[in-house]
Formats: sequence, structure tokens, C-alpha cells
Amino acid sequence: MRPEDVSVEVTPQYLPEQSEPEQQHYVFAYTVRISNHGTQAVQVVSRHWIITDANQAVQEVRGLGVVGKQPLLEPGATFEYTSGCPLSTPIGTMRGSFHCVSEDGHPLDVPIPEFVLALPRTLH
Repeated sequence: MRPEDVSVEVTPQYLPEQSEPEQQHYVFAYTVRISNHGTQAVQVVSRHWIITDANQAVQEVRGLGVVGKQPLLEPGATFEYTSGCPLSTPIGTMRGSFHCVSEDGHPLDVPIPEFVLALPRTLH
């Protein structure tokens, strides 16, 4: 099994009801979709996120599983979850990787492509 056998898609969203721009507190949700295109089951063991705000402040987050789970994806299966990220700037980026193990015991690191967290633009 190869890292490219597992795909990751992320859809970010700004949460104005949880944000306080006057306090430099911006909250974003992101929905992650992990799909197994390989021929073996694969388990998501841990995550590593690199979060960068508009001031180039970097925060790294590592931990077991995703949203408290270590999902096992059979061939052709997809796992989706939503989480959140606060920023002190109205724009930032996230990227990272999932550490997975295939059913035959081989480890693989699946990249999470960089995506942008940003307030929606208003046209006048």
C-alpha cells in the first residue's frame, strides 16, 4: 500500500457566530474526507497539523486519531469528520499528514494538502 492510495480532501468554513473579530479571535471549521483507494484496509493512527496565521505564527498539533477515533477504512471506504481551528488573524493556512498503518502492518504517512482559512470577502 502506498500513501497515494489514500486521498484527503478538506473543506474549510468560517464560523462568524463563534468568532470575535474585535478581539482578534476568528474560528474556522474544516471537514476532512479520507478515502481509501487501495486494495487493503488502512487505519488512521495519528495526525499532524501545521497551522500558520497571517503573521506567520506557526502552531503544530500532533495527536492520536482524529476526533477521538482511529478509523479503519476498508478498500473503497471513506471517513469524514469536522473539527475546528481558532486563529488570531482573519486568514491562515493548514497542512499536515495522517500517519496510517495498512492491514499488513506497513506504516504510511498520507499528506494533507495545504488549504486556506479565510473570512469570506464582501463586495460593495
